[in-house]
Amino acid sequence: MSEPVSWDDQHAFLLVFEHGSLSAAARALGQAQPTVRARIEALERKLGTVLFTRSSQGLLPTKAARALHVHARAMAHASEAFVRAASSSEGAVSGTVRIAVSEFMGQEVLPPMLARLRLRHPGLALEVAASNAPTDLTRQEADLALRTYRPGGEALVGRKLGEVALGLFAHRDYLAARGVPGELADLAAHDLIGPDRSASDRRLAEAALPAPALARFVLRTDSHPGQLAAARAGLGIAVVQRPVGLADPDLRPVLPDLVLARLPLWLVAHRDLLAVPRVRACFDHLAREVAGYGRE
Repeated sequence: MSEPVSWDDQHAFLLVFEHGSLSAAARALGQAQPTVRARIEALERKLGTVLFTRSSQGLLPTKAARALHVHARAMAHASEAFVRAASSSEGAVSGTVRIAVSEFMGQEVLPPMLARLRLRHPGLALEVAASNAPTDLTRQEADLALRTYRPGGEALVGRKLGEVALGLFAHRDYLAARGVPGELADLAAHDLIGPDRSASDRRLAEAALPAPALARFVLRTDSHPGQLAAARAGLGIAVVQRPVGLADPDLRPVLPDLVLARLPLWLVAHRDLLAVPRVRACFDHLAREVAGYGRE
C-alpha cells in the first residue's frame, strides 16, 4: 500500500462496521450516503482488499474488516481523548471529562453527584458512558471509571471508596396486596424480579435465595434499572442497592435485616490523567460523593 489512508476514510469504515449499513453510517457522520460509499470504495482500493459484502441483513464485514476494526476503534478512542484534552485551558478546571459507570449507577446514583460537581466547576462538560461492559482506561475509552471490582494494571490508580449493600425491595402497594414476608422461606409465595442470562447475577440469586423462591421469578431481565423499574411498577420483589431503595418513598425494604451481598466501590483513573486539573477535580469530587453513598 503506497497511498496514505486518511482518518476520514477510516472513520467512515468504523461507522459502517458498527452500524451495519451505509445509510446509518451516513446519518452518524452527517454526510450523504454516496459520500460514505465513495470513502469505503477508496479505502478498499488503497488497502487492496474487500471490506464488506452485501447480504439481505445489510453489509457484512469480511475477515479483513474484522481484523481492522479493533485498530479503527482504538484510533477513535484516541481521537475522542484528543478532543477532550484540547477542550480545556491549561491549569483550568474546564473542558470535557468522560466517566464510565454501570447502567444502574449512571441512571440512579451518578446524576445528583454530577449536578453538584457542575455547581462547583461550571466549566466542565461531562460524558457518561453507562454500560455494564468493561471500559479500558488504558486505551482512553474514558477518563474515569466507577467499578465494583478491583482495578488491574500498573498504569491505573484505584481508590476503594467503600461498599454498597444489596437488599430486597417492593412497592408498598404490592406488599399491601400480597402481604409482607416475615422470613426468607416466605418468598416462595411471592412474585420475584430477577436476572435473565447474567451468570454472575444468577449465581447471586441462587446463593442468597431458597430453592422454592427461585421458581417464583415472574419477570427476568439483566438490566438492573429495568429490575428497579419493575419493582416500582408493583410487579414484585427485586434486588436493589439499599441506598437507592431506601430513598424511594414508594419502595419498602423486604426482610430489612437481610443483606444479599456487598459490592465494593472503586474509583479508577489512568495515572497520567490525574495530573490534569479537570480529571483531578472530578476524581476528588466523586471520591467524596461515592464514599458517602455507600454509608447508610
